[in-house]
Amino acid sequence: MFKVTEAAAAQIKQAANQSGTEGMALRLAAQQNRDGTIDYLMGFDERHEDDIRIDAFGVEVVLAPQYAEVLDEAVMDFVTLDDGEEQFVFHNPMDPTYMPPKKS
Repeated sequence: MFKVTEAAAAQIKQAANQSGTEGMALRLAAQQNRDGTIDYLMGFDERHEDDIRIDAFGVEVVLAPQYAEVLDEAVMDFVTLDDGEEQFVFHNPMDPTYMPPKKS
């Protein structure tokens, strides 16, 4: 099952507040490329009847059923990179470039 970390959920809430999209779900999509790598898309959107819904720390994440397989064991996190930049990252064992996160 797809998971969202507490840090990612907090950033999603902050983004919703800043953009005036409170109450909307965060929609995720993932496309696997020919080389096996995965591109991720996300944005606030209305819910659809056939969506898979995930509640994570008070944030609703939705995805269309066709993305369930590629996102099944993925984890969305919000991290600070070595250069100080903050961004969302996806840890997904389905991606051939996947490296498990380092334990802190």
